[in-house]
Amino acid sequence: MGTRSYRPYTPSTRETVISDFAEITAGSPEKSLVQYKHRAKGRNNRGVITSRRRGGGHKRLYRTIDFRRQDKINIPARVATVEYDPNRNARIALLFYKDGEKRYILHPVGLTVGMEIISGPESPFEIGNALPLINIPLGTTVHSIELTAGKGAQIARSAGAAAQLVAKEGDYVTLKMPSGEVRMVRKECYATIGQVGNIEARNTSAGKAGRNRWKGRRPKVRGSVMNPCDHPHGGGEGRAPIGRSGPVTPWGKPTLGYKTRKKNKASSELIIRRRRKSSTRGKGGRQN
Repeated sequence: MGTRSYRPYTPSTRETVISDFAEITAGSPEKSLVQYKHRAKGRNNRGVITSRRRGGGHKRLYRTIDFRRQDKINIPARVATVEYDPNRNARIALLFYKDGEKRYILHPVGLTVGMEIISGPESPFEIGNALPLINIPLGTTVHSIELTAGKGAQIARSAGAAAQLVAKEGDYVTLKMPSGEVRMVRKECYATIGQVGNIEARNTSAGKAGRNRWKGRRPKVRGSVMNPCDHPHGGGEGRAPIGRSGPVTPWGKPTLGYKTRKKNKASSELIIRRRRKSSTRGKGGRQN
C-alpha cells in the first residue's frame, strides 16, 4: 500500500501520482457479486440536470458490498482475495464463509489473504471482526459504523477512514469521527474493528484532466468568466470582483461556506462537538 510517481516524459506524468496496487491479489471480480448500475449522469427521473459536470467516464460494474455484517453472526469466513473496486477509493476483500456463501467487505489495514474473520457479539477484538459498539473496548479504532441498528454501515467507509470509540453511557456510545466531530450512536449498532485500507488514496494526483474524465467528471467553468446572462458573477471589464456581499450559485443562492444544515434537525441532539472547520485560504490552514 503505497504510491508511485513517474519521470516527466510527458507533461502529465510530471504531476501524476497513483497507487502502486501492491495489495491487490485478483484481477477480475467474483461474477456472482457484480451487477449493472444505471449511470445517472447527474440527471433526475425527469432527465433534468440536478448535479452539474457529471457524465462520460469508463463503464463500471457495481460490486455488492456487505455492509450488514450482523446477517452472518458466528459464521467464520476466510479472506480469499483483495480486489480493486472502481466504485470507491477503498479496496474490497472477498470472503468465503464456512456455509458456502461469498461476500465482499471493505478491506481494512492489516487484513491479508488467508486470515479468518467473524462477526457477532462474542467475536474477538481483531482486525476485520464486526461487533456491536457496546462490546468494543474504549479507545478502539473502528470503521463501517451503523447509524441505525440493522440498517447497515453508513459512517467511516472511504479509504483511510476510522473513528475512535471514546465513551459509553446509557444506551449510547460516543465516537470521534474522521472529520473531528464527536457524536453519540446507539450501542446496538455494529462496527468493524480497524481502519479502512488504501490510506495513501489522498496522496494521489490525477496529473491531467483526462484522468478525471475517465472518472466521469466534466470540466468546471468559473462563474467569473461567464457572461451576466449565465452567472451572477459574470460580466464586467477584465477580472471584475463578485460585486455582491458574498459568492452565490448560478441561481442566486449563497454558497462557499454558507450553512445549510436544518436548525431543528433531530440528530443535532446527538452531536456533542461539531466537526473542525475545513482549511481556508489565507487563514492559516485548518482550525481544530
